[in-house]
Amino acid sequence: MNCRICRAKTQPIISFGRMPQANGFLAKRNDPEHFFTLTIVFCPQCFMVQLAETLEAKIMFGDDYHFISSTSTVMLKHFKKIATDIWQMISKKKQPFVIELGSNDGIMLKHLAKRKVLHLGVEPAANVANLARKNGVNVLESFFSLQTAEKIRKHHGPADVICGSNVFCHIENLSSVFAGIRLLLKNDGVAFFEDPYLLDIIRKTSFDQMYDEHVYYFSGLAVQNLAKQHGLYLTDMRHQPVHGGSMRYYLSNNPLSPVSKRVRYWLSQERKLQLHHLRGFSHFQQKVDKISFNLKVNLLRLKKRGYQIVGYGATSKSTTILNYAKIGPHLLRYICDTTPTKIGTFSPGTHIPIKAHTVFVKDNPPYTLLLAWNHQKEIFAKEARYRKRGGKFITYFPKITVQ
Repeated sequence: MNCRICRAKTQPIISFGRMPQANGFLAKRNDPEHFFTLTIVFCPQCFMVQLAETLEAKIMFGDDYHFISSTSTVMLKHFKKIATDIWQMISKKKQPFVIELGSNDGIMLKHLAKRKVLHLGVEPAANVANLARKNGVNVLESFFSLQTAEKIRKHHGPADVICGSNVFCHIENLSSVFAGIRLLLKNDGVAFFEDPYLLDIIRKTSFDQMYDEHVYYFSGLAVQNLAKQHGLYLTDMRHQPVHGGSMRYYLSNNPLSPVSKRVRYWLSQERKLQLHHLRGFSHFQQKVDKISFNLKVNLLRLKKRGYQIVGYGATSKSTTILNYAKIGPHLLRYICDTTPTKIGTFSPGTHIPIKAHTVFVKDNPPYTLLLAWNHQKEIFAKEARYRKRGGKFITYFPKITVQ
């Protein structure tokens, strides 16, 4: 395929084969599902890593989107900190205007709404957009594009801050998004976004970050090239611990804006790992296969010894590893979760029952596969009693561990 960003011919990194919609949890085990071929490719010209094939955005982010940001206490704190950072940027400005792309249930913007900051969330999923409105957030129910940006500028004027968290990697037509940001951003404005960081994914082999919603896997090198195409400049990179390692990229439309030393540092780290060349991904497939094989072997051994095993966290990312490693109800009795819309459903492709966290507490299973591994610290603190009573969690990145 040709790169979505620069149209150069891409090179394959890995194919996971036929995969279901990652967030397509089923009301009934035999309900129809959306499938596609999950293949990751690299662009040798602009360095963007991306999906070769995607599902339609309306399928993934329709009226009934299952991911609710506020279900994690860690993310609640993280987004409150983002709101505080934004407030520090704009507090001395007269009537500042803040736009968030992919505002979800208003987890971040509600803090600015309480400060009476002029704001707008752009959110295509109706169910979470309604949750945001209940949190006092102004929401435009739409996908963001250049056309959307033109409408916003006409009705609200330009923005002081445009931001997005775990959303830019979801948007296939990024060129339209960046053109929209360039149109909407004030001359002294700041745009920033954060998404899972490619360098962390490659170092940890955390391949479960690769699924239908994540069209792109960003590096600073790729973001810098993308920004330049639209008259924007990469001015800062700040690493975030969330989602197994994320990067926040800051953009300016002023070519004279100072560039942080962090940009030079992270770009040098990316070059050391050769993320600007296909060589940087040469052993990725081998590492993925090793982790998948070892995980399934360990689960089979425990099962043969008579142990009950359950999963913890019905995450979108778990869809990739469960389907690729062929881990189904024969190995995991169920997956527990706290998201109301997921409880009582079945996991995409593998059809493992999703049950309430209260069931997990009552069962006290001897072994639990931690599918929400990126929230390990939070979960271990929450489940301290379970671990004291002998329960053990199984994690798998960067290697299989039982603790």
